[in-house]
Amino acid sequence: MSPPSSSAQLWVDADACPRVVRDIIVRAAERTTTPTCFVANHSIPLPPSKWVKSLSVASGFDAADNEIVERIQADDLLITSDLPLALEALERGARVMTTRGESLNKDNIRARVQMRDFMETLRASGEHTGGPKGYSDGDRREFANALDRWLARKG
Repeated sequence: MSPPSSSAQLWVDADACPRVVRDIIVRAAERTTTPTCFVANHSIPLPPSKWVKSLSVASGFDAADNEIVERIQADDLLITSDLPLALEALERGARVMTTRGESLNKDNIRARVQMRDFMETLRASGEHTGGPKGYSDGDRREFANALDRWLARKG
């Protein structure tokens, strides 16, 4: 994978972004002077910043996702756990990372989407599958380290 360009932007699917991840992103964007945009269908509390902005979109199914897909560029980084959104961003040449620091790419995204669809089918049929595991300190460290690696390649 080639390094991101120095003009690459960071996009955050903020509708379901954990606060701890948001705080890590804000600090990293300030430290590295990386243009960062949090997109959500509600107001996101952010500190005043030259580098970090919030974009509120109309509420509605996938409104934030659609706005991100419309604006994201090749080599930008999207932070999301929304697999269909991740797939669209990858198709536009962007890089994608989950809030747990997992890199999503063209080699692993389709299998992840298929597994998500399979689990959704199971739940729809009444099967109790449980939810995702809680966000741990290890997840926080993995995310922060993965973001730092991306930002270091960007600079």
